[in-house]
Amino acid sequence: MEKDMTLPNPPRSRARAGAIPLKSLRVSRWKERLLAYGFLAPSLIVFGIFLFYPLGKSVYLSLFLTDPQGRIAEFVGIDNFKAVLSSDQFYNSLWVTVKYILFTVPTGAAAALLLAALSHQKLRGMKIFRFIFSLPMAVSVGTGSVIWMILYHPTLSILNYGLSFLGIPAIQWLTDPKWALPSIAMMTVWLNLGFNYIVLLSGLQGVPDDLYESAKIDGSGSVRTFFRISMPLISPSLFFVGVVSIISAFQSFAQINILTKGGPMNSTDVLVYNIYQDAFINYRFGSGSAQALILFVLITALTILQFKFGEKKVHYQ
Repeated sequence: MEKDMTLPNPPRSRARAGAIPLKSLRVSRWKERLLAYGFLAPSLIVFGIFLFYPLGKSVYLSLFLTDPQGRIAEFVGIDNFKAVLSSDQFYNSLWVTVKYILFTVPTGAAAALLLAALSHQKLRGMKIFRFIFSLPMAVSVGTGSVIWMILYHPTLSILNYGLSFLGIPAIQWLTDPKWALPSIAMMTVWLNLGFNYIVLLSGLQGVPDDLYESAKIDGSGSVRTFFRISMPLISPSLFFVGVVSIISAFQSFAQINILTKGGPMNSTDVLVYNIYQDAFINYRFGSGSAQALILFVLITALTILQFKFGEKKVHYQ
């Protein structure tokens, strides 16, 4: 009987012993979470200072009129957005931005893809060409703008000197409203060529050689192999280049500020430069913040549409 009465005691001791590891497991999980947040803290602080705070400040300023010192003068609600959306200058800047995107994004992707396809060949000395094609990535926007400013010089232009041999009259690259935006687009294509080239070349190098050998055995030519095998397999790289290039084109500012300052006749007055003029030249911080938020919504919506419709044609391995 005594043995029977003492039987329930061991399970209790086991339950108490099992409670200690469970508690220690919870403590260790909290320690891991705190450690993870500790590693993320520097990045979150940087994002908070340079991204989230300016975004919140822009939302706040867009609801007010401000004085030249940026101090709040009067609450106007959404009147700044109404004024922007009813302004002809805003729609002109939007149209200029759309043309700028059409000039730069397809041309830049096509040029980088062509150079990547040519330099993907296994020939002697090809690494030198790969290095040369990647060089624009090491050039800053300011330095590149100064270089192209010399190339576009009205009287000392090297480009006009070359055109003179072909019997073509000199072109006023940056002072003619018809040529100003294409000239800046040409400079931007060259400036982004290095990055796009490296991304697309990496995609081509990731295609297995067995597929090329099988296509060659089947009698497929180089052009057909490229469009039927290479293009579908590097579609993720092409999609990435397209998304990044469009976002970068929407945010272009430095080359326009250095080369044309939005002129001539507002032919290069893209949205970002129009925001700069409103906020930091005319001191209308409320209107500039409203335009910045509209630009943010446009970029976000266009990116979502690209992922919703464009990603369907991307073939992931």
